[in-house]
Amino acid sequence: MSAARVVQRWKDTAGRIDRRTPAHRDRAVDGLRALALLAVPTGHWLLGGFTLDPGGGLRNASPLSALGWLAPAGWVLQMLGVFFLVGGYASVLSYRRRTGSAGAWLKGRIVRLGRPVLGVTAVWAVAAPLLYAAGVPEVTLRTGATLVVQPLWFVGVYVVVTALTPYCVRAARRLGGWAAAPLLVAVAVVDLLRYGPFADSVPSWLALLNVLPGWLFAYQLGVAWGERRIGGRGAWLLLAGGTALFAVLLVVFDYPASMVGVPGEARTNSHPPSLLVPALAAAQSGAAILLRDRLARLLARPALWAPVVVINLCAMTILCWHQTAMLAAAVPGSFVGEVAGLTTAPDGLGWIAARLMWMPLFAVVLVCLARYARRFEEPWHGATTLRRAVTGLLAAGFAVFALGLA
Repeated sequence: MSAARVVQRWKDTAGRIDRRTPAHRDRAVDGLRALALLAVPTGHWLLGGFTLDPGGGLRNASPLSALGWLAPAGWVLQMLGVFFLVGGYASVLSYRRRTGSAGAWLKGRIVRLGRPVLGVTAVWAVAAPLLYAAGVPEVTLRTGATLVVQPLWFVGVYVVVTALTPYCVRAARRLGGWAAAPLLVAVAVVDLLRYGPFADSVPSWLALLNVLPGWLFAYQLGVAWGERRIGGRGAWLLLAGGTALFAVLLVVFDYPASMVGVPGEARTNSHPPSLLVPALAAAQSGAAILLRDRLARLLARPALWAPVVVINLCAMTILCWHQTAMLAAAVPGSFVGEVAGLTTAPDGLGWIAARLMWMPLFAVVLVCLARYARRFEEPWHGATTLRRAVTGLLAAGFAVFALGLA
């Protein structure tokens, strides 16, 4: 097929998608969600690497251990704040349009999130013993299992904050964007306890108290935005205030610069979240709200809008399977030996250059996987109770193996 025909077919497809889009669809919000989604695999593929152990097994390694100056890349690629912002906004619209009870509404959203998670973990539960029998080292399988479940923590947190939507709506209607302020304060108090003068006497589990308020912060902002309680002035305040707080935490209070965990570092900003996470989320949220109208005008063009639709339709597939796509290249590479940017230590500019060359392959593999894995996002109408139970058991068994409890 000639290039001209490919271009024409793409224009025709984009035009059909554009014509079928309801007039009330908020294209800017969908565009922001697509950006946040694409940032997840991009960040994991760029800031995650492997090393080979003496037995040929793959172990996780991070370029941030040797290349600390890469940390600012995480400030851009860590867009979960935007994802929670858009999630809160979309939940408000969906909550208003619900035809049944709040419980039925919540159940529907949880089921849509849960199906793809069960799908990927059940498939890996079946694939892992087959790969082991084929000669893949156990250490490689454990590394792969850890990578697969690593991004899925987000789903559990997202379910919890979604369940709080009715309360977030009430808070937003009463306090507007300021309803998120107590969450910021709560994270700051926990940080003060775990990093302050009495840190030695504070139990380590106290940091877990930041998980809910740390991620609910951006969701609450999204709810307030959906309730039209955050305008231009509020967005500028979020952008300026979040940026200032982010800078102060880095420069004055010596918070780690990396938004993701770095092997060997005692402190981490994301697991569980530190005050740096809502600070970044505030700045990103302010920028997103300010850019909304401009983004909406851009996405009025069918050629730009069509990819956004496709990405949003495959949102959970991208989240659940992008690590598998990388492993699909790295595991065969481990049998070859040291392959630059794939199985070599991520310790220099050469590795970054090589990894950037591998990333298009990861993307192609992800697209191929998505053609089949996308079905896990669709309703399981034909699934019997037994099949659902077996899927659940397989998923649970894989989770136990991935967490090292087996």
